[in-house]
Amino acid sequence: MKYRFVNEHRHQYAIATMCRILRIARAGFYQWLHKPVSDRERENSRLLQLIRDSYAASHGVYGARRVFGDLREAGENCGKHRVARLMRVHKIKALRGYKAPRPIAGRPSIIAPNHLKREFTVDAPNKAWVTDITYIRTWQGWLYLAVVVDLYARKVVGWSMKPTLARELALDALLMSLWRRKPKSRVIVHSDQGSQYGSDDWKRFCAANNLEPSMSRRGNCWDNAVAESFFSSLKKERIRKRIYKTRDVARADVFDYIEVFYNRTRRHSHLGGVSPEAFESASL
Repeated sequence: MKYRFVNEHRHQYAIATMCRILRIARAGFYQWLHKPVSDRERENSRLLQLIRDSYAASHGVYGARRVFGDLREAGENCGKHRVARLMRVHKIKALRGYKAPRPIAGRPSIIAPNHLKREFTVDAPNKAWVTDITYIRTWQGWLYLAVVVDLYARKVVGWSMKPTLARELALDALLMSLWRRKPKSRVIVHSDQGSQYGSDDWKRFCAANNLEPSMSRRGNCWDNAVAESFFSSLKKERIRKRIYKTRDVARADVFDYIEVFYNRTRRHSHLGGVSPEAFESASL
C-alpha cells in the first residue's frame, strides 16, 4: 500500500513538473490525456478524406472551389476557406498547364460571315453550336478529334475521332449532334476557317439540315473561344502531354473524358459550378 502511494506521489510530481516546464495547465494536460485528438482535428481528418475522394474522382483536376462544390452537394456544411486551407496544407493542387494564346485580329472569312460575334451566352439549347478540331499524339501516329459544343450548357453534343483530317471527321461530329439533339429551328454552327469547314460537302450538309455556317476571323482563336477552352481542358486535365500507346487507347480515354466526366460530372464555372448535363436538366 505504501509502495503504491509513493509511486502515485512521484507520478503526480512528474506531471506537475512537466506542466510547469511546458507552461500548460494541469487540467488541460489531463483533458488531452483522456482525449488526445480534438473534435476539430477529427472533423478535419474526415473532411480531408472527402476532399481526397473528390480530387481523385476528378482525376486530379479539381481545385478548392470545385471540391467545395462536391462537398456541399454531398450535404457537408463546411466553409470553402476551410477546404482551401486543408488542400493547401496537404499539397492537394489542381493540375495546371497550357498558356493562353496571343490574340490575333485576322481577316474575316469570304465563305461565311461571323454570325456568332463572340456571343457565347445563349438562352436556350440548340441556338448556337461551336466546332473545332484538335490532334492527339499516339505511337501509331496522330489521332484527330472533332467536337461540337452547344453554347447553352457548354455540353459536347457531337464528336468524331479519325486517323486523318478528312472532311468526314468534321461532318461525322456534326451528324452526331443532329442525331442527338434533333433541333426544331435553325442553328448557328460556328467554326474556324479550316478547310473541312469551307468544303462544298460542309456547306451542302449545313444547307440540307437547317444549319447556318459561321466562321471566325483567320487565326483568331478568341472568336471560337469556347471550343478552344474545351480542348485546353481536355489536354491539361486528361491527356497531360503524354503520347498514347495506340489510337484505340487514346479513343477510349477521350471518350471517357467527354461522355463520363466532362458532360456528366465536371463542374463548370460558367454554369454556376454544375456539370453541363445537370445545368441542362435543371433548366428544361
